[in-house]
Amino acid sequence: MDFCDMTPIFGEVEAVWSAPSTTPLEPFLFRVHGLQNDPSGLRIIVTDFQSNTFEAIRTRHQLEDMKDNIGIGGNWSEFVDYIRASVKSEDVKLILEGQSESGGASHAKLIAQKGKGMPRMSVSLAKLSDVVASQAMASLSMELYKEYKNVHKSLVKEQERSFNLTVVVAAEREKNESLQNMLSRKNKSQKMDTENSDSKSASSPQDASDKQITQNQNSTKAPNRVVPAHRRAKVRGAVLVDIEDDD
Repeated sequence: MDFCDMTPIFGEVEAVWSAPSTTPLEPFLFRVHGLQNDPSGLRIIVTDFQSNTFEAIRTRHQLEDMKDNIGIGGNWSEFVDYIRASVKSEDVKLILEGQSESGGASHAKLIAQKGKGMPRMSVSLAKLSDVVASQAMASLSMELYKEYKNVHKSLVKEQERSFNLTVVVAAEREKNESLQNMLSRKNKSQKMDTENSDSKSASSPQDASDKQITQNQNSTKAPNRVVPAHRRAKVRGAVLVDIEDDD
C-alpha cells in the first residue's frame, strides 16, 4: 500500500505559538493525501484561510528517512498505516513559529501521534503566499466539498437501505401476526371440537344406562299384568266327563 492508495484525510488541528504571543489564532484545517506523480509521495496542506497557509511535500526517500528517525519498524505498508492513523488521531497539533512579512507565522510544524507512548511524527511546513496560497486553499476547499458529497451519497444510500429494510421487517411482522391469528383461530376451533367430542362421549354411556334401566323396568312389570276374570275361571275350573263303557 502507498499513499496514493490512501483516501485523503481531512481534519481540524489545534494551533499554538511556539513562543508566547498575543496574536490570536483562527481554526486550522488540514488535508493529507498522496501525489499523482509519485505514488509513494505525500503532501500536507494546512490553512486558516486567512494569512496562514502551509505545505509540505515528501518523497519516498524523505519518508524513509523520517521512518528511521522516529523509530517505526516494519515494512512500508505498515509505515503508511501508521502515518494515516497518526493524522486521524485526536493528538494532532500545529506549532507556529516566527513572524512573516505578509502576516501570520513564517513557518510551522505538524506533530501527530497515533497513541500515548507511541512514536511521534513531526513534519516541517513551508509557508505559502499570494497566488500559491490561494491555489492551495482553493484545492483544499474543492477536495473537502468532494469528500462531503461522497459522504452525503453514502449517507443517502444507507438511509435508503435502512428504509427498505424497515419496510421488509414491517411486512414480515404483519405476515407473522396474520399467521399467528390464523393459528390462534385454528387452535380455538380444534379446542371447541375436542370439548364437544368429549361432551358427547361423556353423555352416551349415561343415555345407554338410562335406556337399559327403562327396559329392565318394563321387563319387570310385564309378569304382573292382571288376567281378565273370564280367563281365570277357565283356568281354575275343570270339566269332568264320565265315559261309560258301551258294554
